[in-house]
Amino acid sequence: MTATLTIPIKSSPFPFAALGISAHIGNVSLVFDETALGIVLTLNGSMITEEGEIVQALAKEGGLAGDSAKTPSFFTLATSLRSITAHAELVAALNSLDNLLAFRTFLVGHSITSADWIVWGTLKGNIKVLGLLKNNQHPHLLRWFTYIDNLKETQSALAELAAAKASKARSNKTAAGFALGLQDAVDGQVVTRFPPEPSGYLHIGHTKAAILNQYFAKMYHGKLIIRFDDTNPTKERTEFEDTILEDLRLLDIHGDVVTHTSDHFQTLYDLAIKLIKSGKAYTDDTLQEQMRDERMKGIASKHRDDSVEENLKHFEAMKVGTEEGLRWCLRAKMSVDDPNKALRDPVIYRCNTLPHHRTGDKWKVYPTYDFACPVVDSIEGVTHALRTNEYRDRNPQYQWMITALGLRKVNIWDFSRLNFIYTLLSKRKLHNFVNEGHVRGWDDPRFPTVRGIRRRGMTVEALTQFMLAQGPSQSVVSMEWDSIWSQNKKIIDPIAPRHWSILTKNSVPVIIKGGPASPEIKAVPKHKKNAEIGEKKTVYSSSILVEQEDAQSFEDQEEVTLMDWGNAIVRSKTVDASGVVTGIEMELNLEGDFRKTKKKITWLSQHTSANPLARVTLLDYDYLITKKKLEEDDNVADFITPVTEFREEAVADANVKDLKKGEIIQFERKGYYIYDGEVDGVREFILIPDGRAASVASKAALNATPAATTGTTAPAPAVEAPISKMYAIDSIYGKEAKYDAGTTMYKMQSIYDS
Repeated sequence: MTATLTIPIKSSPFPFAALGISAHIGNVSLVFDETALGIVLTLNGSMITEEGEIVQALAKEGGLAGDSAKTPSFFTLATSLRSITAHAELVAALNSLDNLLAFRTFLVGHSITSADWIVWGTLKGNIKVLGLLKNNQHPHLLRWFTYIDNLKETQSALAELAAAKASKARSNKTAAGFALGLQDAVDGQVVTRFPPEPSGYLHIGHTKAAILNQYFAKMYHGKLIIRFDDTNPTKERTEFEDTILEDLRLLDIHGDVVTHTSDHFQTLYDLAIKLIKSGKAYTDDTLQEQMRDERMKGIASKHRDDSVEENLKHFEAMKVGTEEGLRWCLRAKMSVDDPNKALRDPVIYRCNTLPHHRTGDKWKVYPTYDFACPVVDSIEGVTHALRTNEYRDRNPQYQWMITALGLRKVNIWDFSRLNFIYTLLSKRKLHNFVNEGHVRGWDDPRFPTVRGIRRRGMTVEALTQFMLAQGPSQSVVSMEWDSIWSQNKKIIDPIAPRHWSILTKNSVPVIIKGGPASPEIKAVPKHKKNAEIGEKKTVYSSSILVEQEDAQSFEDQEEVTLMDWGNAIVRSKTVDASGVVTGIEMELNLEGDFRKTKKKITWLSQHTSANPLARVTLLDYDYLITKKKLEEDDNVADFITPVTEFREEAVADANVKDLKKGEIIQFERKGYYIYDGEVDGVREFILIPDGRAASVASKAALNATPAATTGTTAPAPAVEAPISKMYAIDSIYGKEAKYDAGTTMYKMQSIYDS
């Protein structure tokens, strides 16, 4: 098949269906042409210009099933949806689709067809429909729409469209926002760099810079340099270089070349000599505290006007690492009293006699980041240096270095630093948490490191989409975690296999009357809304287990639904003296209507040697600190969360034994989990936050009690007030008021009564 699909960027309505199906079947060259008058598919020498016909032609060429007699009706529906403007008519059409998809994965047949693509494309291009879907009134339609929307090929095609629009925006002087791209960028010539210091592991704060650098390099068909800024032998180790490269691979970030600042030590040294000889740098032995004070007050150093010869002599002593040389540093001669304090003669070289992990004992002087970064950027061909705006005051300093040394210009593109509540991003503080045993290592799921959040179930797709969505924002704020975990849920929900688990503590044995005389095994879908996930084996027997919480809620003779089986009626329940349910008898009622039951419960056939259950541990975590944002003078030790790991023993269906480490599932009615491996025969699963308030709230903060205060203690109230973030207010009825309102509702004990 030889096919080319040409789409005008400004098409309205946009032909999303043709775009999506072309990406789905592959082997179709996609061209976004601003000058094209309309959509055109060139297929095996013929031209097709109507979207519906294009979708049908590509479906036929791609071998998509869909020759059902019902298919044409969906093409007709798609056409009519484009012209519907009345709200009631639009809702009626969506209701009809939602009802159809209640028991179907796709519109026609058991796999995606042209019918799905034409309807999805129409909905995708209708802003009113997208608004209605967000109201969650059409759950089945939303599930189907989200599945198609999140297919890798769909996302890839939409990314190409976004890139094409961004390319157009770059040529438009009035364009604004993230799509504006990079200043003075030339397609095919852009070079970006990601320059981590090899002194620790990458954390989520680094991911924004790494992702943006790769994004722009790919956007402009340019090159990404991974450069290790290895200018401080005191902190750096080869181990960290290896782990940083591993972290980048976890993020699906791959540089075109890996370099080191140490590759350029000789050049940097030579350029420092050049600055000294041109009178633009001088050596200084002023004590650190005094130098800091003089810079703040705008006082010139006593060595600022030393001769070139004196400066060269001292710099040579620094290079050799003599006792005299250790006293000195090299400063750029920029300004004494510039309002921008970053320009007040910054230090650009320091002495350090520790061996370097790459160059050994060759050097005793090392450039500071402020000097090395602009020089190496220029030397290595970087066209655009992406920096967080905490460096904004240093941007003039960056350009001064380049100008003073006569180097090639580099554009700076800055963006806001990423901070999260209850999260430490300081390498020093993270090191302390590891060294003091508050976590088990740098990949601990409680850690904000790349490997920590990946181990907790964060996907690369969610990270990338979240970071790119931030755009060129300049606001430095501490963000909640809910948004990024919500984004992650959208990605994993359509593809996470469904399994069941029952907590071991107080699990309740249930006898099923009318159940099979001997255990039966049936294959059921792992994901009811995505047949492509495959099937799992479910054991049906007359002896099952249910959760204590579910058992407590059952009323006598209540009809409930056993998921993936059918309805059953609770005939009897045994409860011990402490109120714990110890046994239940149910009677199957497979003719019962599951739509009429209030409770749909998960269950497991009891463990037998022939049909064993899997022993599992369900893990959940809290934030490592109890304060949303630590201030500079805060002592971290005062805010360490006492308990941050929560373990529950459970049993799960035997299908989980086939999982590989790192695979994501959903334990239905419990949440999404990532399989973390086996420990002493027990499989461990880590709960993945889903973005809902309960899953991202600080457990320590929720359970915190006010600290005792000194002074007179007020009398304790007769009844404790409920925990609330609202201010206290006296009851308008008085403390002893009693009232008995007439009502036909059943009586209920107050939740505040002890």
